[in-house]
Amino acid sequence: MKNKKTFGLILFIILFSYFLILMDNSIIFTSSLKISQDLKMNESTLSWVSNAYTITFGGFLLLAGRLGDLLGRKIIFLLGLFIFGFSSLVVGLSTSSEMMIIARAVQGIGSAILAPTSLALLMDTYKGDLRVRAISYYGSTAGIGSSFGLILGGWLTSALSWRVGFLLNVPFSLLLIILTLVNVHQSDIKASKIDFLGSFLSVLISVLFVFGITVSNLFIIILSFILIILFILWEKKLTYALIPLELFKNKVRTGSYVARFAFMMAMLTYWFILPQIMQKMYHFSPLQSGLAFLPLTIVNFIAALFLPRLTRALGNSKVMILGQVILLTGMILSLVSQPEWGYFYAMVFQMMIIGLGQGWLLAPLTAAGVEEVSPELSGAASGLTNMMHQLGGPVGLSIVVLFSSNIVDLSAYYHLVMGFITAFLSVGLLVLIFTRTDNNKK
Repeated sequence: MKNKKTFGLILFIILFSYFLILMDNSIIFTSSLKISQDLKMNESTLSWVSNAYTITFGGFLLLAGRLGDLLGRKIIFLLGLFIFGFSSLVVGLSTSSEMMIIARAVQGIGSAILAPTSLALLMDTYKGDLRVRAISYYGSTAGIGSSFGLILGGWLTSALSWRVGFLLNVPFSLLLIILTLVNVHQSDIKASKIDFLGSFLSVLISVLFVFGITVSNLFIIILSFILIILFILWEKKLTYALIPLELFKNKVRTGSYVARFAFMMAMLTYWFILPQIMQKMYHFSPLQSGLAFLPLTIVNFIAALFLPRLTRALGNSKVMILGQVILLTGMILSLVSQPEWGYFYAMVFQMMIIGLGQGWLLAPLTAAGVEEVSPELSGAASGLTNMMHQLGGPVGLSIVVLFSSNIVDLSAYYHLVMGFITAFLSVGLLVLIFTRTDNNKK
């Protein structure tokens, strides 16, 4: 491959597709009340609008990432765009709760294909400094897309309709399909064998695990852990494994997977609780609670602009730890703040610190997750990176809901949840410290 000097349209295709799927995941938080009213959903049914997407997204990530290695990135990426766009159309036109939930599950499959394949396309396309910068933008997109989804969901729900947020995906998906056909070349990486049993087990384990956590069923959770052991024993035997265990031989990669899982345990919980506090305690509208995340989103975006230069100066491992420390500091400040102080005093400054930490953490975590991986395994590494990102959220949120569901006082609820969030991020910091490297990887 020639060493590219400019990003070209491929980076736009990668980042915009990733942005859409992350934004779609968080847009539900500020539009859920209106969705439940329009489709006559109770609280339990409404939760499955998000859960159906999360379960299939997490369940198919490993398989989707590996299929890109085996069959070529371009064809798998196009398949993901088609599934995502078509299911978004059905979501936007839904007339019943059943139609909505099934469409969201299919949408999760499309997202599961796009997330790892987009990162693998990035690894295939860019080398050297361009790759460092591209990964920085990719990692930053994860935080910005999730935060922007809260804002967009609130605005569209208040100004137009919650349906518009999903229907917009249709023309965007068509645009990306056309751009991909013209600009992306099919990769030459092929394989003669596919790990069918490993593929089936990976989907079954992920679906059972997320479902068990979601419904707080201990038997299903234990069953998923038993299947994980069987999956590992099976994968050890194969030279064409779905998830090659050599990915875990690199301590930096392994640490990044665990830290990313802990990050999402914290952040999904954070994005879940704050709109509740804002709407119940401050009487914010969906639009106002979405716009209230602007301090975090803006600082996150600005931090991402300086990240490539910071990474060149300090190295990826040091920037990861710096980002984690700043993020943890912002959460500790949020923990000791009193929500009764009001939005400006209790949340704005804290959000800015959190946005800075998030902006300097996600991209280095992404880079560490694919560090020194061979081209033929980049899809598998990308799938594992994205799976940790997707599964961490529902696990953390379910743990918090389990221990906080009976608390009525909003202030007590806020502090308990923020305590859990701080604990999750503290674990992530310890993991990064113990798995760091002194090399200044570029």
